[in-house]
Amino acid sequence: CSGLRYQLMFDDRQLDGDLKDLYQGVTLVVDRMSAPYLGGATIDFMDTIEAQGFTIDNPNAANSCACGDSFH
Repeated sequence: CSGLRYQLMFDDRQLDGDLKDLYQGVTLVVDRMSAPYLGGATIDFMDTIEAQGFTIDNPNAANSCACGDSFH
């Protein structure tokens, strides 16, 4: 794997410059360094036989590794 990696977590703190958006009762926070790479990206939750967990569709990701953990 090489390149950038998505990291989703619960966090109570917000730093200066972080971007914040409220969506269906959930506050999403993105740090300012990551924001340019995530413009237009969508997050979904899958719970099927084939896939479980969060998926991220990012139109800015030109390539990703075979396992899908990183992109560039």
